[in-house]
Amino acid sequence: MLWTANQFIRKFSTTAIYYQNKLRLALIGQSLFGQEVYNNLRKEGHKIVGVFTVPDKDGKADPLAVAAEKDGTPVFKFPRWRVKGKSIPEVVEAYKSVGADLNVLPYCTQFIPMDVIDSPKNGSIIYHPSILPRHRGASAINWTLINGDKKAGFSVFWADDGLDTGPILLQRACDVEPNDTVDTLYNRFLFPEGIKAMLEAVQLIADGKAPRIGQPEDGATYEGIQKKENAKICWDNSAQAIHNWIRGHDKVPGAWTLINEQMVTLYGSSLLDGPVPTGQPVSVEGASKPGLVTKNGLVLFGNDGKMLTIRNLQFEDGKMIPASKYFSKDDSATLELTEQEKAVESEIRNIWKGILSNVSVIENTTDFFKSGAASMDVVRLVEELKQKCEGLELQNEDVYMATTFEEFIQMVVRKLRGEDKEELVIDYASLNVNNMTVKMPYQCFINGQFADADNGKTYDTINPTDGSVICKVAYCSVADVDKAVAAAKDAFENGEWGKKKK
Repeated sequence: MLWTANQFIRKFSTTAIYYQNKLRLALIGQSLFGQEVYNNLRKEGHKIVGVFTVPDKDGKADPLAVAAEKDGTPVFKFPRWRVKGKSIPEVVEAYKSVGADLNVLPYCTQFIPMDVIDSPKNGSIIYHPSILPRHRGASAINWTLINGDKKAGFSVFWADDGLDTGPILLQRACDVEPNDTVDTLYNRFLFPEGIKAMLEAVQLIADGKAPRIGQPEDGATYEGIQKKENAKICWDNSAQAIHNWIRGHDKVPGAWTLINEQMVTLYGSSLLDGPVPTGQPVSVEGASKPGLVTKNGLVLFGNDGKMLTIRNLQFEDGKMIPASKYFSKDDSATLELTEQEKAVESEIRNIWKGILSNVSVIENTTDFFKSGAASMDVVRLVEELKQKCEGLELQNEDVYMATTFEEFIQMVVRKLRGEDKEELVIDYASLNVNNMTVKMPYQCFINGQFADADNGKTYDTINPTDGSVICKVAYCSVADVDKAVAAAKDAFENGEWGKKKK
């Protein structure tokens, strides 16, 4: 009997330890990031007493609202908290009714009044995608790239009545890689490590160990880039600066220029070393020299003569194409689908329907983005399709290039059939040996293709059995080596293997 009582006390004590130093939290914000912070805080034993998010858009609830409603957590969807700078009394009253110890703002696009920020006994903490005070504001991570910073990261800070000026609670940093974009930084570091940091920050507050490190009053930048007209490229800059400008605006709002007098937005920038590649020239307004449409993309030049490559182009009508196909005409015939492919089409239609819940019927002309899809929906579409179609090599960019359902189905079917892969052209030297015909390539193999040496030189390959010349083999030059190294570097940093390592 005594043993049983001791076991009961031990279990009770363990439970008490688990639940001590836990807080009643109000989550204010939205997005998939907010949803993950919400889920993990609940797993850690904190009590979420209310979620305050944005109204449904096109009949779709925000991911944070979806998770909270599923759990039975009180959810409030306020279109605004203030009118003409003053708090809306009924909104503030609804907020205070939940009795939070701390406000957690993982990602919030609304202006929250100070009587809400200061209401809980522990105040409010906010996640910010910048190492404060280097850059402030909603576009801070963009300016990290635009300014060529070597370090990126995020801060969790205490909210005050300034603009991201409150004391710092904690910060995390990572290196900025040469071809990083907002998306790669977000996926590699800001999203996964940001969730962990928000949990750590809340627990530090619960344990009474959270620091308050004041920010300097000067030295911070604050600039917005939300307007498209502000994203025009200035070509009177180095290739590095132009590359930073383009990747800092990728995907929103998109850096643009005039190509052949047409407004074109550029995506997927990477620096290019080595000799100037061969390509078809194209006029770029304001650039020091014409661009070159090559098999690897659009090559552009800074005022220092150095190069960068653009992977994708988007035109004013929203259509996106691989930059390498700028001069190509889309003359591909519409594919007739097999019965098996029609079954795949039906599955994909259901996936689109699940994502575009506000669209009653998914027709061939239904446009994914014009129907309300956002970047997080692109990720969901790609991941769900990969699960359904084994072996399908689909990237986020593919969705942007085939925005209507009919275009998308045709693209997926071509990929499943392998029709999107370029045929490898090989010239062989033939030799009859032991009643067999042996075929041997004699050109350089660089960047996935066989080609003659850059200088056209060759040398004889000798048959050791009789001293005869088998064939003339391409004699690689320094320029060929440079091309091979540049191609290998690009494949490592931007190819499929490079994406897996990240």
